[in-house]
Amino acid sequence: MLLDHRSRSEASRMVGARTNGATPLVMAAKNGHLACVEYLVERCSADLEQVGSVVFDGETIDGAPPLWCAAAAGHLDVVSYLLEKGANVNATTKTNSTPLRAACFDGHFEIVKYLVEHNSDIEVANRHGHTCLMIACYKGHFDIAKYLIEITANVNRKSVKGNTALHDCAESGSLDIMKLLLDHTAKMDVDSYGMTPLLAASVTGHTHIVEYLISRTDLVSRKDKIDALELLGATYVDKKRDMLGALRFWKTAMSERYDNGEMIYPKPVQQSPIAAYENSIEVMTLHQLEEIISDPDEMRMQALLVRERILGPAHPDTSYYIRYRGAVYADTGNFDRCITLWMYALDMQQKILEPLSPMTQSSFVSFAELFSFMMSEAKNRGRRVPVVNFRDMMRVFEKCLREVEVGMFQLNKGVTSYGGMLASGGGERDTTYFHRTLVITMHLVCLLTKLGPSLTSSQRFDMSKAVHDLVRLDPRGSGGVTPLHLACSRDSSATIGRFPICTFPSAEVVTLLLEVGADPTATDHQGNTPLHTLASSKQCRRDLLMALLSAGAHLDTLNRSGQSFASIRASRGQRLHQLINPLQHTSLQCLAAATVRRHGLHYEDTLHPRLSHFVDQH
Repeated sequence: MLLDHRSRSEASRMVGARTNGATPLVMAAKNGHLACVEYLVERCSADLEQVGSVVFDGETIDGAPPLWCAAAAGHLDVVSYLLEKGANVNATTKTNSTPLRAACFDGHFEIVKYLVEHNSDIEVANRHGHTCLMIACYKGHFDIAKYLIEITANVNRKSVKGNTALHDCAESGSLDIMKLLLDHTAKMDVDSYGMTPLLAASVTGHTHIVEYLISRTDLVSRKDKIDALELLGATYVDKKRDMLGALRFWKTAMSERYDNGEMIYPKPVQQSPIAAYENSIEVMTLHQLEEIISDPDEMRMQALLVRERILGPAHPDTSYYIRYRGAVYADTGNFDRCITLWMYALDMQQKILEPLSPMTQSSFVSFAELFSFMMSEAKNRGRRVPVVNFRDMMRVFEKCLREVEVGMFQLNKGVTSYGGMLASGGGERDTTYFHRTLVITMHLVCLLTKLGPSLTSSQRFDMSKAVHDLVRLDPRGSGGVTPLHLACSRDSSATIGRFPICTFPSAEVVTLLLEVGADPTATDHQGNTPLHTLASSKQCRRDLLMALLSAGAHLDTLNRSGQSFASIRASRGQRLHQLINPLQHTSLQCLAAATVRRHGLHYEDTLHPRLSHFVDQH
C-alpha cells in the first residue's frame, strides 16, 4: 500500500488530509470499501471520529463522521467494523444528525436495528428538532417507523416548528404509518402555524389522507372537516389544476355547513373586497358555487381567498400561491395583474414576517427580475411589451428601503427572532441576509436609473429623494461596504435570483449615488474606499474613476494593507497614467498628509480628529 513505507507522522498527516472536504477514511466509509477502512484504521491509525464534508443526493453534509457516512450509504459491514473499533454511535454532523437518523432517512432497516442494538439514542434530534421517527415517517419507511414505535419512540414529540410525526405522515402521504401512530396514542396537535396534520394533508394535496382523517369523527370536528375540504379544493385549483375536482370538494364542504336545509356553519363575513383579487368575495351558497365553475379566473381567486382565510397571512403558502398566481399572469403577458398580486403578497410579508426574511427577499428579487424582463423585452420588441410603470418600481424600491431600515435596526439591536424564539446577537445569518437585501436594493436603483430618459422632472426628483434616503441611512453590508462600494463592485452583478438583472460596476448608479450625497471617501472594514473596490475590477472604467475623483475621492488613499488605487491597478498590469494624469488629481493636502505619515510624526495628539483621520488614510 502507498503508506506502508511512510513514517508514522507522515502517514498520520496523509490520512488526515482532506480532498474536497473529505478525509480518506470518510470517503472509504461512504463508498463501502471495508478493506480500505480497515487499513486506514489499523495500519495508519486514522482517527475514527475525524469528520469531513460529503455529498449525498446533491446535498453537502458538513462535519460528517465516518460512521455517519457508512450508515447513510447503507454499508452494514463498515458500520459494524467501526463500532467494534470504538466509534461513537451517537456522533453527529454539524446539523446534529446521528448515524441512526441517516440510516432512517434512506431506509436502511438492518443498519437501524444494528445501531439501536449498540446503544444508539433514538431521541436525538437534528438542529430542526426532527427525530429519527419523524424522518422515517416523512420518507415513508413503514418498517423502520414500526420498529421505532415498538421500542417506545416518542410519537408526540415536536420539532422546532412544532410539527409532529403525524404532520410528517400527512405531508408525505404515508397513510399506513399514520394509522400506526394513531394506534399508539399519537395526538392531533397543531404546529407553530396552527396547522393540524389534517390541514397539512390538504395543503400538500394528499386526498387519501384527508379522506381518512375526516372519516374519523373521534379525531376531527365538523368545522375541521369543512376547513380541510375547502383547503383541499384550493390545492386542487393551484397545485393540481383540477377545477372540477376543486368544485367537488367545495360543494361537499358547503353541504357540511347545512343541517336540514339551515346554514349552521356560515363562513366568516369578509370585511371588504380585496383589490388584488379583483374585488372577489367568497361564495356563500351552493348556487354561487355552480356559477363560478364556468369562470376559471374566478375559481383561482376563490382559491386565494380560501387559503388566506384558513391558513392566515403568516403561513408561507398563503403568500407563495399569491405570488405563484401572479407569475402565471406574467407568463401570459398580464403584467398589471402580476404586479398587483405580488404587491399584495409583499405587503403581507412585511407586516407578518421578521425583518430580512428570505421569503421577503425572494419577493424583491422577483420584482427586480420582472422589471428587468419587461424593460429588455420592450427594447427588443420595439416597445410592444409595456415599459415598467415608474410608480410601480418606486413602490417596490420604497418597500425595499423600509426592509433595509428595519434590518439595520435589528442588527444594531442585536436581537433575532425566528419562529417566535428570541436569540441575542444579530449573528452571521442576519448579516448575510442584510448584505443580500442591500445588493437587491442596488439592483432596483440600477433599474430606476434605466428609466431616467423617460422620467419627468418630478419623477426624477422623487427617485433622487428616495435614493438620498438610502444614502442617509448609511447602511453597511458584509465587511462594512457602503452602497457606493457595491455600485463599484463586479461582485454585485452576481445573480441574486434565477436570471441576471443588472451589471456592475454601473456608471449610472455611481453617478446617482454621488449626486445625492454618497461619500466617495467612506471606507469598509479593510480600509477600502470605493476607489479601491473599482481598482479590483478586471476592467477599470475611466468614466467611473473620473466620477469618483470629481466627487472628492483621493487617489493616494491607502487601505489597511497599505494599498492605493495605483498599486492595485499595477498588480493587475495597468499603470495609473494609462487611465489618467495623476498630477491633475493630487492635492497639496494629500501630499502634506503623506509626508506626515512617511516621517512617522506623532500627529494623533496634535491634530484635530478629522485631520488625523485624513492623515491616517494617506
